[in-house]
Amino acid sequence: MTPAGRLAAAIDLLAALDAQPRRPADAIANDFFRSRRYIGGGDRRAIADRAWGVVRQRMRLDWWLAQVQCRPSPRMLAAAELLLAEGLEVAAVLRAFPGGQYAPEPLNVLEERLLRALAAYRAEAEGVAGLVHPGMPEEVRLNLPDWVIPGFRARFGSRLAEEAAAMEQPAPLDLRANLLKTSREAAAAALAAEGLETEPTRWSPWGLRLPSRKPVTATAAFTEGLVEVQDEGSQLIALLTDARPGLRVVDLCAGAGGKTLALAASMKNKGRITACDVSAPRLEGAVRRLRRAGVDNAERHLFTPGDRWARRRAGQFDRVLVDAPCTGTGTWRRNPDARIRTGSNDLRELTVKQGEILDTAGELVRPGGRLVYATCSLLPEEDEDQIAAFLGRHPDYAVLPLAEAWQAAGLSGAPPAEGPYLVTSPARHGTDGFFAAILQRRS
Repeated sequence: MTPAGRLAAAIDLLAALDAQPRRPADAIANDFFRSRRYIGGGDRRAIADRAWGVVRQRMRLDWWLAQVQCRPSPRMLAAAELLLAEGLEVAAVLRAFPGGQYAPEPLNVLEERLLRALAAYRAEAEGVAGLVHPGMPEEVRLNLPDWVIPGFRARFGSRLAEEAAAMEQPAPLDLRANLLKTSREAAAAALAAEGLETEPTRWSPWGLRLPSRKPVTATAAFTEGLVEVQDEGSQLIALLTDARPGLRVVDLCAGAGGKTLALAASMKNKGRITACDVSAPRLEGAVRRLRRAGVDNAERHLFTPGDRWARRRAGQFDRVLVDAPCTGTGTWRRNPDARIRTGSNDLRELTVKQGEILDTAGELVRPGGRLVYATCSLLPEEDEDQIAAFLGRHPDYAVLPLAEAWQAAGLSGAPPAEGPYLVTSPARHGTDGFFAAILQRRS
C-alpha cells in the first residue's frame, strides 16, 4: 500500500472505533482487518500503529482541536497528529490527503482553514513540547482522565508525571514459557530459530521479552504450545498464588484462561484446577488454549444466575485466585482506548462487584489455605481499599506479606515491590500495572 493508502485505512479504522465507543478497540481492529484480508502484514502494522498513535494522544489532540473550534473527526484527528506529533508542515499534511483511489480525499476548504488555524495557534505559543501546551489543564497535560488523578497521585506521589509518561508508550511483548512442554531456554531457542530474539524477564523465571509487538501467534513455538503471551506482572501473580502439584485450586475470574494456564503449569498437571467465569465465549477460548498447552488437570465452570456452585464447595480449596474485573488502568500501554472509554461510573460499579467477588472467594478457601486478590488497576480504591474492607468483614483472614509469599513461592532475589502487597508499574518495573494481595485463612 502507498503511504496515502495506509493513512486512508487508518482514518477508516478510527471511524470504526468512534462508532463503537464501549467496545474494546482490539476487538474492533480484529474485525476491521479480518474484513480486509487483502491488507498484508506490514501494511496492517503500519495502519494500526498510526491509528493507535491517535488513540494514545486522543485527549491532547481533542484539546488542540477545541482551541480552533474544530470537531475531532477521524480525518482532522489524523491531520492534527501529522501536524503536531510528527511535526509536518501544513503543505506536507495537505499532500498526505491527495484524493483518488485508495487515498484520503483532499481536505476541504473548512478542514484546510482549521488546519492552518491550528498551525498558527501552535506557532504563537511559547513552551510547546510536541503535543503538550502550557495552557493545558493538568489532566490533559498528563494525558490522564481527571477521575483517576486523585488515586494515581495517592499511588505515585511525586512520580505521577513519570508514570503517566510511561503509560503513553507502547508496551513490550512478554511471553511465558510453558514448562509443561519446554524450558525457558528451549523456548527462547525455538523462537530465535524463527527470527524472534528474546531476553529473559527480570523477575519471572518463566518469562521472555520481545522489545516490541511481533507476529508471535504465527510461530511454531506458539502453535505447538511452547509459549503463551502474558505480561511479566501477570506471571508474577500466578507464581505468588503458589499452586503446587496435588492442590485444589480455583481461578475464579478466569476469562480466557491466561492465569489458569500458568497455574496448571505450576502444578505440573497434578491436582485439580477449576476455571470459572460468567462468560461462555471466554471459557470456550480457555478450552482451546488449555488443549494447545497440554493441560489436563483443569475443568471449567460457567456461573449462571442463581448458581449454587460456590456455596456447595465452601471451604474446599487450597488456593483461590481472584483476577478481579477492574478499570484496567495498569494496562493503558496496551489498551490506550480504555483511558477514554472508561469513567468514574465504571469505577463505582466495579468496586461493588469486586467486594462481592471477594466475599464469594473467601468462602471457598479451606482453613489454612490462601486467597490471592489481583487487579490490573493502579487505583487504591480497587486495590488496598478492597483488601482493607474485606479484612474488616472477614477477621479469619490475614495478609501474608509479599516478602514471605515471594520466598514461599521459591522466587529468587528480592521482590519488585516493598510493603505487604505486590504493586508493579510501567515506569518502575517495565511491566503493566498490577496489584496483588496474598491472604491466608487461619486454620
